Amino acid sequence: MGFKENLMMFFSARAESTEKHFLDELKTRYYKTSKDKAIQAVEEILNQDGLKVKRIETDLGEVIATSTSGKKVLVIATVITVKPFRTAVDFSCSVETMLPSDFGFSRKKVIALYEKLDKELPYIGSGLGDELL
Repeated sequence: MGFKENLMMFFSARAESTEKHFLDELKTRYYKTSKDKAIQAVEEILNQDGLKVKRIETDLGEVIATSTSGKKVLVIATVITVKPFRTAVDFSCSVETMLPSDFGFSRKKVIALYEKLDKELPYIGSGLGDELL
């Protein structure tokens, strides 16, 4: 991780997992499950984490949740079936703050959500997009 990535992480109030993220903890994670079961598991972990699910778009594979108290947090989970019983899950977390940084809160939130999801669904690996396509 270079200087640019460190600077971007520090002066950011959001974190997002992607297929080729420079941090291994924030790479897209793949699970051996169906899209519907993954969406249900994501909804459960968001509720357990104290977030309120505002909307579930089953066709698009999106789950949108916000915080109920404390910091204003918006979490968007994207669930995509790549192959039968190979489902990718990405999280995006934004924190409303007056400062230019959330001091890593959004990154820690995404990592914590992934850790909970890993316990609910059979985890295959991270950043496997090139191998599965």
